Amino acid sequence: MATRVIPPRILRNLRYNTATKPLKSSHAPLSPTLSPSPCLPPPTSAVLRPAATADLNLHDVEKLFCHVRTPSLLRSATVLHATAVGPFVDFGTWLMQSNLLQVPGLRELILASVRSTFYDHFCAGEDAPTAAYKIRALNHAGLRGMLVYGVEDAHDNDACDRNYRAFLHTIDVSRSLPPSSVSFMIVKITAICPMSLLERMSDLLRWQHKDPSFSLPWKQDCFPIFSESSPLYHTRNRPESLTREEEKDLELAIQRFHDLCQKCTQANIPLLVDAEHTAVQPAIDYFTYSSAILNNKDDNAIVYGTIQTYLKDAKERLLLTVTAAEKMGIPMGFKLVRGAYMSTEAKLAESLGYRSPIHDTIDDTHKCFNECSSFMLEKIADGPGGVVLATHNVESGKLAAAKAHELGIGKVNHKLEFAQLHGMSEALSFGLSNAGFQVSKYMPFGPVETVMPYLLRRAEENRGMLAASGFDRQLMRKELGRRLKAAVF
Repeated sequence: MATRVIPPRILRNLRYNTATKPLKSSHAPLSPTLSPSPCLPPPTSAVLRPAATADLNLHDVEKLFCHVRTPSLLRSATVLHATAVGPFVDFGTWLMQSNLLQVPGLRELILASVRSTFYDHFCAGEDAPTAAYKIRALNHAGLRGMLVYGVEDAHDNDACDRNYRAFLHTIDVSRSLPPSSVSFMIVKITAICPMSLLERMSDLLRWQHKDPSFSLPWKQDCFPIFSESSPLYHTRNRPESLTREEEKDLELAIQRFHDLCQKCTQANIPLLVDAEHTAVQPAIDYFTYSSAILNNKDDNAIVYGTIQTYLKDAKERLLLTVTAAEKMGIPMGFKLVRGAYMSTEAKLAESLGYRSPIHDTIDDTHKCFNECSSFMLEKIADGPGGVVLATHNVESGKLAAAKAHELGIGKVNHKLEFAQLHGMSEALSFGLSNAGFQVSKYMPFGPVETVMPYLLRRAEENRGMLAASGFDRQLMRKELGRRLKAAVF
């Protein structure tokens, strides 16, 4: 008989907040509000949005960028142009991974350069209060923030505990901000559970999918993790069961995640679990789905998972999970993204003699994202749950906005959120917000050294994404030109 990892006394003490309501906090703000400009509403005002419409106006640059000051717009345009140049990205990536960072003097110079350019553009600050200050500015401009402590991989329990405390502090900071200005708390399971354990769990889960008679005593109730087309080549041989030490580490990791879920429930801030590469994603999905069964109640999805639609099995897995959640009466939320590990996945599959799990063409990925978006929009239109459409693709944004408008979802804002990375696709973010939809920016924060892996991944993603994002850069150039003419004439 399966052994439950979470002690019964904890489950008995768990309380659920089943009402979707604005945040209420008696804590004083951790940072001062920004001085309002003519383009911004008063700091204490709730941001009012027009009724959602399918018409996205992405050509009125004066309206799109009215909240962005000229120095910030100029820096954004410069950074985006630079990261669209392949050789420049290659050099920057090499530099941040080189031994030059170990040379006194050079290290400080390199980090200072990174901090004043790419870091300031893609990240929200070095600590939570600084990130909170930027979220206030976003909120005044009609956008919301998704706060994430920008660490990625932990390799021992000490690191997991440090990251866990940082996540708890992030929730406290989120509660101090104006109501609804933080849409989601982001957590990375790879930061609160040792990577080696996630790899071991993923191997065991894959083997159980191959052989259902394979027993996993630590496994709790969970939605389906695999589909028939999911890649299983990572696990070629029958893995050994978790050792007693590994089971203790798993108990600690589950306890950390459980505490974060409970804290988010009390704060009425949904918790969104980021996706990773397929080597550890099964274990991450296990954490997510087993916790969703415990924490998502009535119409209130507290725990959200992430589906990477560049994977060939994405749509099938999404359908299986949603169907299982419906049968159990569990409201499930998902963030839909395209994905961030193309080269890693392709190299691993090739090294093992298999085809890449990534769609063969970018058009196939676009098609999968759009179909998954349509599927989730239809589900939440007349049912529980929620969806975050995280896309920088203008056509996907337009299609989803039109579908949401057709289904009348714009009036049920807490079920639908659009999202883009901080520092990217500003025109799409403001265009969707101006059309009446709730839009969030993904806001990683932390010391430069801590978020270095995140910056490296941004650079790798931007190699393709920004090279094809001429539309956004063109709009920035147009607005800068308009402001220059207005200043001169």
